[in-house]
Amino acid sequence: MTMTLLDIMRSASVIPVIAIDDPEHAVPLAQALVAGGIRVLEVTLRTEHGLGAIRAMAQVPGAIVGVGTLTQGDEFAAARDAGAVFGVSPGLTQALIEASRKSGLPLLPGVMTPSEVMAAREAGFRQLKLFPAVPAGGVGMLNAIGGPLPDVTFCPTGGISIETAAQFLACKNVACVGGSWLTPKDAIRAGNWAHITELARAAAALR
Repeated sequence: MTMTLLDIMRSASVIPVIAIDDPEHAVPLAQALVAGGIRVLEVTLRTEHGLGAIRAMAQVPGAIVGVGTLTQGDEFAAARDAGAVFGVSPGLTQALIEASRKSGLPLLPGVMTPSEVMAAREAGFRQLKLFPAVPAGGVGMLNAIGGPLPDVTFCPTGGISIETAAQFLACKNVACVGGSWLTPKDAIRAGNWAHITELARAAAALR
């Protein structure tokens, strides 16, 4: 059965935002996160190894791999073909809307203001990423938006840590949060996968 974007979000307390600098790290990193109970992985296109990492991680049992930092329409089909089952973008443009529809890749677009939330909602999006979450107003903004727009569900990302994640997850309109603290670069470079599994376990326990 195909998971909807909302299903994917609800199955994750935290979606790690992953930037792969060395393609050899992709599979052991995914395995370490899945072992700790974090199955939904957002692999960004911020490095040249993004698509290759998606292709490799999509083969890891239990991993649900998405593509992050989508900023151009032509990236959708390539990410889908590499094995991504959802996409995440920092914002929303008409070109991204059309590419998402054409490719069939469900999109979690970034929004920062009530007007952007309403525009995304009018375009048919009910699952959104509040980004950057902390500069955008954090928990206070989410609670305020929840009043007039109760049918929108968020994955706040940007400036969230293990210390603050629970406050965001307590919001009625938040299904999960995004964060980069699960994949510290020093641990990845050192191949300290056990430490990453520990971080994943702590994040999974937030639910």
